[in-house]
Amino acid sequence: MPRTLTLLGIESSCDDTAAAVVRARDGQPAQILSSEVFGQTDLHANFGGVVPEIAARAHAEKLDHMVEAALTKAGVALPEVDAIAVTAGPGLIGGVMSGVMCAKGLAAGAGKPLIGVNHLAGHALTPRLTDGLDFPYLLLLVSGGHCQFLLAQSATKFTRLGGTIDDAPGEAFDKVAKLIGLPQPGGPNIETSALQGDPKRFKLPRPLLDRDGCDMSFSGLKTATLRARDALVAEHGGLYRQDQSDLAASFQAAVCDVLAKKTRRALQHSHAPAIAVAGGVAANKTIRAALEQVANEAGARFIAPPMALCTDNAAMIAWAGIERLRLGLVDDMSLAARPRWPLDDTAPAMLGSGKKGAKA
Repeated sequence: MPRTLTLLGIESSCDDTAAAVVRARDGQPAQILSSEVFGQTDLHANFGGVVPEIAARAHAEKLDHMVEAALTKAGVALPEVDAIAVTAGPGLIGGVMSGVMCAKGLAAGAGKPLIGVNHLAGHALTPRLTDGLDFPYLLLLVSGGHCQFLLAQSATKFTRLGGTIDDAPGEAFDKVAKLIGLPQPGGPNIETSALQGDPKRFKLPRPLLDRDGCDMSFSGLKTATLRARDALVAEHGGLYRQDQSDLAASFQAAVCDVLAKKTRRALQHSHAPAIAVAGGVAANKTIRAALEQVANEAGARFIAPPMALCTDNAAMIAWAGIERLRLGLVDDMSLAARPRWPLDDTAPAMLGSGKKGAKA
């Protein structure tokens, strides 16, 4: 195995079309030579959420441009990369298929190894890309579609300690933003609105805090916020700006409390020396601060990636590809796109299972 590896990464699992080039030298920190992302927020703005068909079409139109931009910015020609890594799942199947087919074409044309990466593993391994974190460590993966506590034991072994039994926090942020009249994406807009709000005005629930274990629930919290909004509308004939900010602040505080309390339990259960947080919701400064305080109280190291690496990106996919390539794990042209792909496939499905496999 060469001492220096340069990988092209491709990500298209949801509504961000991304390509990146990452280089790793033995004994040195990894270098992100480029990381290009085309966001689709404007394309979905009128629909209140991501429309899979629109997302897939946009990926198909933009992937080659993102790849070209990433290679150009990195100063690397396609024949110079050692392999091509691509998100092969989980995600919106149309988008994942677009990325996989693009990567297959590039790999076949350039004669390079193809590496299929679990999108969740990309997030889970980001602390090793940014901070060189050693195994084992505890990871809180918290995003629009996922919320799990994982003990990362190697690049290919993850043990799930708990997770959400219904909505993921990012999904709840989006839904609550919509019901209180804030634009999408919900997470950043609730965070901004909450800065002007009173987090104690509404007594919203903290689901499952009275139960042992690390499982979480956010559906009931979303419903409670809806009822608080309806009560305001019935009493005042509408929702005023301060009401909106107070609801945003109260909701955010509830999510923060749940994540902090469950993180404390996960650290106690795992005895991990470090806790890393990854995923889009990890960009929320209030949540970051609460989790860092929990880590400090437990005497654990706290790692949070830079904001640009919390949301979906291809640098994490390229790095996960490097981790797999170092282990000799490569794929062939039979690589298939997977809408569902749990990191811990030995754990029972939390949200049920169907013909396509466990959802989480």
